[in-house]
Amino acid sequence: MADMSRSPVLRWRVRREILVLKAAGALALAVATVLSQGDVRGMLLAGAGTVMLAVLALRDLLVPVRLSADGEGVVVAKGFAGSERVPWSQVERIRVDTRTRFTSRTELLEIETRDGLFLLSRFDLGAPVQQVADALRAFRTGS
Repeated sequence: MADMSRSPVLRWRVRREILVLKAAGALALAVATVLSQGDVRGMLLAGAGTVMLAVLALRDLLVPVRLSADGEGVVVAKGFAGSERVPWSQVERIRVDTRTRFTSRTELLEIETRDGLFLLSRFDLGAPVQQVADALRAFRTGS
């Protein structure tokens, strides 16, 4: 029988499509690197791009869940493949930082704690940032 006293857990993760896109990009750049033999600059650029996209895809594979919340607090992905648990008592503020530059608009979820600041984008969360912030606030207050 399931333990019904445990609180639910909310999770936000990198969408699989983003992981596949990064892996496909790394593969395409690897092919471009091989085909660029004789062109040193082309090989260096394509090779660097291959490594960069492969590392990003590996991180998405190792740590797909970037943010989760339960009755005790939040767990946020930190560093390359780590995570940090922050109790609700240490979460000082949850807000969305919106910036517009020329025609581009970016939104970041900010989770401010006593010890630092966590920033997560919609690509990290797989959902609209404002929606995640609202869900976290509601979950935290129990409404």
